[in-house]
Parts: sequence; C-alpha cells; structure tokens
Amino acid sequence: MDPDVTSVFDLSPAEKLQLVEDLWDDLAAAPDAVPVHEWQKRELDRRKAKLAENPGSVRTWDHVKRRVRGERSR
Repeated sequence: MDPDVTSVFDLSPAEKLQLVEDLWDDLAAAPDAVPVHEWQKRELDRRKAKLAENPGSVRTWDHVKRRVRGERSR
C-alpha cells in the first residue's frame, strides 16, 4: 500500500478490493468472534424449516446464476 495514503477512500480500486479480502479472511479465521443477532438466527431457523417442508424447492447455484442473467434453463 502507498505510504502517502491517509484514508481508505484514497486507495485505488484494486487496493480497496485487497483490503476487503484481507478483512474477510481475518474475520473468517475466527467465525465465533463474529456476532450473530437473534433476528438473524430466527431467519436462519425459518429458512431451514421451510427447506425441511419442501426439499424440492432447492435450486443449484448454476440455475440461480442463469436465472439472474436471464438465460434459459437447459
């Protein structure tokens, strides 16, 4: 990183991306240290229950990407 940079907002896009990656890797190294709010836990429980009720509703990542891009299913 450029020693003349005084703010993260002065970083180049590539440097900002690297900073985000470094921060994410640091957080991922200690997942138990990342707080999870009660509303987030309730939402995860809701989604798990919905999946258990209808396991056929699952879509593959490839399917979702094609749908978002407006591509037709094969």
